[in-house]
Amino acid sequence: MTGNNPPPESYTYESAGVSIDAGNALVKAIGPLVKATMRPGADGEIGGFGGFFDPKAAGYKDPLLVAGNDGVGTKLKLAIDHDKHDSVGIDLVAMCVNDLIVQGAEPLFFLDYFATGKLENGIAERVIAGIAEGCMQAGCALIGGETAEMPGMYAEGDYDLAGFCVGAVERGEQLTGEKVAPGHALIGLASSGVHSNGYSLVRRLAEDKGWRLNRPALFDPETLLIDALIEPTRIYVKSLLPLVREGLIDGLAHITGGGLLENIPRVLPEGAHANVDADLWDQPRLMAFLQAQGNIEPGEMARTFNCGVGMVLAVAPDRVSTATQLLEDAGETVLTVGEIQGGDRGCTVRGSQGTWGAKADWEATHLA
Repeated sequence: MTGNNPPPESYTYESAGVSIDAGNALVKAIGPLVKATMRPGADGEIGGFGGFFDPKAAGYKDPLLVAGNDGVGTKLKLAIDHDKHDSVGIDLVAMCVNDLIVQGAEPLFFLDYFATGKLENGIAERVIAGIAEGCMQAGCALIGGETAEMPGMYAEGDYDLAGFCVGAVERGEQLTGEKVAPGHALIGLASSGVHSNGYSLVRRLAEDKGWRLNRPALFDPETLLIDALIEPTRIYVKSLLPLVREGLIDGLAHITGGGLLENIPRVLPEGAHANVDADLWDQPRLMAFLQAQGNIEPGEMARTFNCGVGMVLAVAPDRVSTATQLLEDAGETVLTVGEIQGGDRGCTVRGSQGTWGAKADWEATHLA
């Protein structure tokens, strides 16, 4: 080598696209958000290699642990494309904790995974603030997570989310659905919108039909269409947990992917068939809009969207009145949706001519 040759480049992690300083700044910024989710059993600190939780401090004597994980799906693409990052964290928590409460479990702690090509702290903080808000709505602690900056893995501005939640239920108090029997009433809790399933179809309709998402919705001039579509998933934990602990509910189904048709049978024993009568509640205007725009058959609606019902409860007839009153007092909109009859384990959703835009009486059946 001669003195005229420049020295070789000194590589750093940042020159490869990963900023350690940005990651450290994010951890510092979200500290107060994490502390706000503190609850008995968790200290609300973050930054170690793992998060501790003490079930005894949470009041449990002989708990069974129940774990679940989920994501938000392609609803994230709507959030990214329209700068709507503040509520997808609520969706992330909701999809996990609503799956725990249907087992009778109280969500105790939550961990998140946020992955992106380049860390933009303003966006990441908004997302994690939503996660913290969801945890507070569910009564669980945000005790850890992972922020991954991976250049080359994601398109510019894109990110992905995953959530992990652990809950507990005292041994013998878990909900298995084994007590559900013919004669049980099916009551529903109203959804807050599309929740976090079916967005591949929603986005396909938006593209094919040329929706102007930043204009007022045709079905609600007071609301932008994007805001109606991005409405966060409702969290039902605090409304349902007291009823679960009082033994008022024998079965619970979270209405997610697969809709009413495929989710209700998941909590039924052999010999029980759910009969859902779509005539019993009004189709939400957003659902009617989606159906009309896509010329979607009623049966396809029943297996794709929640159709206005985010949670379905199987309740003994003599407990329906008490359960309904407690849920309404907790702020839920309670819907009568059908009943359990004898038959093959599964679900039938049916409606009359005119219900969900049908030209004739209709029904759709799914056997588990």
